[in-house]
Amino acid sequence: MRPLLALVGRPNVGKSTLFNRIVGRRLALVEDTPGVTRDRHYADTAWAGREFTVVDTGGFVPGDNDDAVLQGVRAQAEIAVETCDVVVLLVDGRSGPMAADAELAGLLRKSGKPVLVAVNKLDHAPAAEAGAAEFYRLGLPDLFPVSAEHALGIDALLDAAVARFPPATLEDAAPPAEREAPEAIRVAIIGRPNVGKSTLVNALLGEKRLVAGPVPGTTRDPIDTELVHAGRRIVLTDTAGIRKKRALAERVEKVSILGALRSVDRSDVAVLMLDATEPGVEQDARLAGMVEEKGRALVVLVNKWDLVARDQRKQEAYREALKWQLRFVAYAPILFGSALEGRQVGKVLDVAVQLVDQFRFRASTPLLNRLLAKVVDAHPAPLADGRPLRLYYITQVAIAPPTFALTCNRPRSVPQAYRRYLTNQLRETFSLRVPLHLVFRERPGHSSKKPARRRPRIR
Repeated sequence: MRPLLALVGRPNVGKSTLFNRIVGRRLALVEDTPGVTRDRHYADTAWAGREFTVVDTGGFVPGDNDDAVLQGVRAQAEIAVETCDVVVLLVDGRSGPMAADAELAGLLRKSGKPVLVAVNKLDHAPAAEAGAAEFYRLGLPDLFPVSAEHALGIDALLDAAVARFPPATLEDAAPPAEREAPEAIRVAIIGRPNVGKSTLVNALLGEKRLVAGPVPGTTRDPIDTELVHAGRRIVLTDTAGIRKKRALAERVEKVSILGALRSVDRSDVAVLMLDATEPGVEQDARLAGMVEEKGRALVVLVNKWDLVARDQRKQEAYREALKWQLRFVAYAPILFGSALEGRQVGKVLDVAVQLVDQFRFRASTPLLNRLLAKVVDAHPAPLADGRPLRLYYITQVAIAPPTFALTCNRPRSVPQAYRRYLTNQLRETFSLRVPLHLVFRERPGHSSKKPARRRPRIR
């Protein structure tokens, strides 16, 4: 198992900037605003030949606080400290030691974990040592002047952290190729603010992994969490709530939503969560359309169903109304449950695994062409501009999503209704509940364009 390095500190000292610097990618949301990070954010990386996991945490506010979000952030930071092997306490070298730094240092000493103090925002190397010296009063001897933004002092900090990790096991020492795990299924949880996305992830994990509460906008970073279900590795990505553009207020929220959209891009399956107490919301249809446009498998989860009804007849009526509202993604499975109560949430992963197998489905060319002949015999292609439309053969050219190329004599003239007919026949034959793409093309050496008429030459 990889060692765990936890980054903790009070708000706005640069933890997310240091996190991104260590992992070498911009994974955590960074803004010059306190309290942007709220959940634990994990990423794997390596230094000096040693692989480890680094975890970013929300700003730690010591003392009692009645704010539910701040309490959740503090709880997440405490869990990170309890489970890690080495702690990096990040402090602000420009502002000097604060009372909150001292209180947090005292808590970390009691944890018994190796603690390194990274004095951040010391951008000028000559004055870095002097700027860090005043932090010795925290009672932690291992001080490292750094600038996460300008990559100063990071090497020495990581050298010290790796030196304090537990000894490597034989599994850790094995080459990565020998312990490479099977490809994970990536599932993005999306929806409007306050529909229960973080609560769903916590319910699927069986622990309070993410800060969840009734206040909209609690989640800001896309948070990846890995688990194993039915023998398959699954990476769940909790995302920020996506509102209408005109409802966006803060720049932090805009960046959070961009992160949510990128999470859909790299996912295999998107779980669109709806609030059963707010049916018929136009934004839900927009999000479903966005998933379909990006060609990702889709599961629709109607959350908070316990607050509406438990009557099966009412559920079927709601399902039919929802299918009409989302008729452009009518193929997507619709589930009902309660993330807060943990009812029916396990089905989300069962369906996600099924959809990923369909998402990566591949059909043989002979089977596809037998199907095409049968389909055309049952419903011949219509005339296009008074001329016959002929379909010659079909082959699958890509997966994720399944993409089929049909060769015909007039690809630009295939009516939309006939395209839908062919798509539905493929979907029904192979039991596919994922997006399908059809590409129509001409036979090599043939062209549906009329030859241009030559103008007579005047002599």
